[in-house]
Amino acid sequence: QVQVVESGGGLVQAGGSLRLSCVASGSIFRITVMGWYRQAPGKQRELVALITSSGNTNYADSVKGRFTISRDNAKNTVYLQMNSLKPEDTAVYYCNVGTTTGGYWGQGTQVTVSS
Repeated sequence: QVQVVESGGGLVQAGGSLRLSCVASGSIFRITVMGWYRQAPGKQRELVALITSSGNTNYADSVKGRFTISRDNAKNTVYLQMNSLKPEDTAVYYCNVGTTTGGYWGQGTQVTVSS
């Protein structure tokens, strides 16, 4: 079993910042890609950012220049630093951890940006 737990969400004013964290634990042989996704009410879940085990990153166009993904391989942890937040960033943010045995989702953490 693999457990994935996100934290760091909350309510912030537009222009503010938040830092999300995601920790994976359990029967993990090797983590490959780690990523953040989000789902706003009435919309499909969408990719926010990905990071490979070697540190290569990929971002959605909507967050480029504002969000930064990073990871600590020793701690099986991935972070998402979110700056210059906008009301349209409001969503539940989910972490996905890819391993050699499959991908695992966390329960999500709510991010609300007020205007």
